[in-house]
Amino acid sequence: MIAFGDLASIVAIALGCAAAVGLVGLVALMSMRRRSLLLQVCVIVLTVVASTVAGFIAVANAMYLSAHDLTVVFYVAAAAGLISLALAIGLGLWLTGSARRLVALTSALSEGTTLDTGDARGWASEFRSVADQLADTSRRLAESRAEVAAIDESRRELVAWISHDLRTPLAGLRAMAEALEDGLADDPVRFHRQMRSQVDHLSAMVDDLFELSRIQSGTLRLSLEPVRVYDLVSDAVAELSPLAQARSITLVERPGPDVLVLGDDRRLARVIGNLLVNAIQHGPEGSSVTIGTRTDGTGRVVLSVTDSGGGIPEEDLGRVFEAGWRASVSRTPEPLWGTSGGAGLGLAIAQGIVQAHRGEISVRNEADGCRFDVSLPQHELVAR
Repeated sequence: MIAFGDLASIVAIALGCAAAVGLVGLVALMSMRRRSLLLQVCVIVLTVVASTVAGFIAVANAMYLSAHDLTVVFYVAAAAGLISLALAIGLGLWLTGSARRLVALTSALSEGTTLDTGDARGWASEFRSVADQLADTSRRLAESRAEVAAIDESRRELVAWISHDLRTPLAGLRAMAEALEDGLADDPVRFHRQMRSQVDHLSAMVDDLFELSRIQSGTLRLSLEPVRVYDLVSDAVAELSPLAQARSITLVERPGPDVLVLGDDRRLARVIGNLLVNAIQHGPEGSSVTIGTRTDGTGRVVLSVTDSGGGIPEEDLGRVFEAGWRASVSRTPEPLWGTSGGAGLGLAIAQGIVQAHRGEISVRNEADGCRFDVSLPQHELVAR
């Protein structure tokens, strides 16, 4: 049995050699920290092997082995070192290959390519995690780019429609002003009345643009108070009945329970008015527009507006509330004098106001038309 003193000497020699070689390897590794991953892996493996071999040799010398035994130890250490170095090179090549593929993925990400990490199954878990993160980032970037493109397209459409809708009444105003100036107007009073009407139309469009800008910038301020939904609906129907009658459209009111919502009555009235104007514009002559209210049993009030305008193509339902978007030819509204919905802002404004009230607005095709639903939190139930 080896004496405790001899064992302590062997351990001390081995630790001393390992520490000395390890320190040299650490210095070498620090000096190569900007070099390739393969070279750093080789340095690490060589340091481990060299520290072990140095300990063997130092202990062998201390034990006064014979020349033959010492030579055997040298050969064994050399063989182990060579094999370890070969394994280190193989491991380093595998790691550097994965690192290069990660670099390629990063380059593809910077070029806007959606990444696929299906070939990363044989990678180390850390590399696979990085690759998955890059793929997730590429998907989110692709979604963001698509969203930005859609917003930019919507902005271009909005500018185009607004320019058109502004140009038409302005051209009319200029023509009437020139006719009055040249004394060619047969009925100046009628010309003045038409000019006043067109100015009101332009003012309404500018107001819509200003309201939409406040909604999109998050600066819309609401004056919240309990509001009767029944009163909002009745007032909107009474106000827009002449407009509906001008197109031979019947407004059908189907009141539900008398309930309250906490909201800004002026802006909620605008939501209902925009939905009704939209329905009247799209409904054929002789049809009806139905507006009704109900509670859904979850503490919310649902207001529905249904028209007979032929519905909206399914692929366009997701764009209905985009500012500046207009429906297909079958849903293109006839101009209603005194309304500004033709610029494609009415539904976008309605959505912004509803969302500001912590509500939801949706649209779906139903029978021979479409139905808009506005859901708002119920404030209080009042018995009639």
